[in-house]
Amino acid sequence: MQSLRTLAGLMLAGFILLSTTHAAPSIPQSLNLKGGFVVHLGCGDGKFTLSLRSNNRFLVHGLDANPANVTKARAAVKAAGVYGAVSIDRLAGNSLPYIDNMVNLLVAEDLKGVPMAEVMRVLAPKGIAYIKSGGEWKATTKPRPKNIDDWTHYLHDAGGNAVAHDTVVGPPRHLQWLGSPRWSRHHDRMASMSALVSAGGRVFYVMDEGSRVSIQLPARWTLVARDAFNGVILWKKPMKKWHSHLWPLKSGPTQLARRLVAMKDRVYITLGVDEPVSVLDAATGELIHELPDSKGAEEVIVEGGQVFVLESPEEWELNSFLPFHNTGDQARVRRDFAWNKKNRDVKAYDSVTGKRIWGHNSKVAPLTMTADEDRVFFHDGEKVVALNRSSGDVAWSAGKSFLPEVVRFNFGPKLVVHDGVVLYAGGDRTMKAIDAKTGKQLWEAPHARGGYQSPEDLLVMRGMVWSAPTTSGRDSGIFTGRDLRTGKVMVEIPPNVDTYWFHHRCYIAKATDNFLMPSRTGIEFIDPETKNWDINHWVRGGCLYGVMPANGLTYAPPHNCACYPEAKLFRLQRPRLRRAIPRAGQSNRN
Repeated sequence: MQSLRTLAGLMLAGFILLSTTHAAPSIPQSLNLKGGFVVHLGCGDGKFTLSLRSNNRFLVHGLDANPANVTKARAAVKAAGVYGAVSIDRLAGNSLPYIDNMVNLLVAEDLKGVPMAEVMRVLAPKGIAYIKSGGEWKATTKPRPKNIDDWTHYLHDAGGNAVAHDTVVGPPRHLQWLGSPRWSRHHDRMASMSALVSAGGRVFYVMDEGSRVSIQLPARWTLVARDAFNGVILWKKPMKKWHSHLWPLKSGPTQLARRLVAMKDRVYITLGVDEPVSVLDAATGELIHELPDSKGAEEVIVEGGQVFVLESPEEWELNSFLPFHNTGDQARVRRDFAWNKKNRDVKAYDSVTGKRIWGHNSKVAPLTMTADEDRVFFHDGEKVVALNRSSGDVAWSAGKSFLPEVVRFNFGPKLVVHDGVVLYAGGDRTMKAIDAKTGKQLWEAPHARGGYQSPEDLLVMRGMVWSAPTTSGRDSGIFTGRDLRTGKVMVEIPPNVDTYWFHHRCYIAKATDNFLMPSRTGIEFIDPETKNWDINHWVRGGCLYGVMPANGLTYAPPHNCACYPEAKLFRLQRPRLRRAIPRAGQSNRN
């Protein structure tokens, strides 16, 4: 996984000062730090440095200006058998050798001439500088900026609008961190990453970590947690049977991305395609509880103290798939596999206790379950339906809305609820706006075909509903913004760059409050104010999922795309003065 775009230039409004006299060996625990990247400035002989790695969720880097101390500390680390997880380097000058917003904890008895402003520069949001001054240890915490955002669901949040409220994310200019694996397992088979979300300064994803030597070798699906700002691996959890890794290229199943949700301190995940929803501690991966009667969950959303689960009474309907060919199988999948249109249960649970509140049985089209503060919405194969959150009773059902007769697993209609309006696009090149309280249709308008072999695109940004014909290289690519309440065209943004490729990448577009983010070649950033397209054809997202704008960064999963290898960037050179540790988290793999 790659993460691009720094948080440089953030203005932070002051520090949180704490005073403590905890013993040195328990510094991470005393500060309630559960894992991440720790720097010890003035490491001396390395013994104190070693104590800062209290468990394998930490990566520790010791710095010292004295070459003799560096030699002693390296010997101590080697003797302890943890070199890599703990490493030592020489400090030259008064600049710290890290990129902005990278360090979770910096410990120093003496800053050795390093300015406090330099310390604050390298600290990640909520990172701590633990400095001894006047014989007393003091902790200074860097606040989390209000202008960066989490990405808790596949489509950002429970409302289904894939738009981050993040004004720091922008066109990528350098590397923040580089994780592993570097590549997906095979171009012609299923994407190696099924789901990716972020909350509380961490990223969580489901990855096939099986051998890259041959796709015929077994899959090894794993739930992985990393620090969002430096990529340090915090924990891993092996998955039980997941979907077949031999499922063919560009065929989904997109629903897998809806099985993972992260909130501030909890992760909701089905740890297998036929497993119940597990609720995990976000910091440690430890099981808190399972949601009762949730075996067979296919999609999960969390909103306002409730967890909503879309559950099938039968096993995962794609368990019967067996490959017929070494490559391909796409035509067969298009012919033989589709949504079975059988009834599912929508179940509501208390997000804290896990207690089941209610259940509702209905057909539910894939990817359409959404929620706001009052209701849960979905498409039942014929129309949009709203349920009361308190009881699960039907609040209203709207008029008939199109859904294809055959719904393939790489597709999904788009249902978004935003600011009291429900928007629906089902694939017939029209979209409808419905009043979220009454179910009354507000307007209907043309809806362009976006993405490629992927769910429908529909974004709400700056009070406007956006879509663009981006699927084919022959499409105009013009983004049209319509007023959310009336459907009136407010602005059109034609491309002012040549995206020069024959189809959009195989995933949906996303956005932030500042930029629309399609991927006709790599990642394009479109500014609605200037109408400028910033094209970045050297980096793109992972097949099926795409990219994730969050935490002031753009996260790009690994892929094996064969469409654009002549431009894809495989390695970035370190910045000369401020460098990040290479391959973040690899030295402390579990």
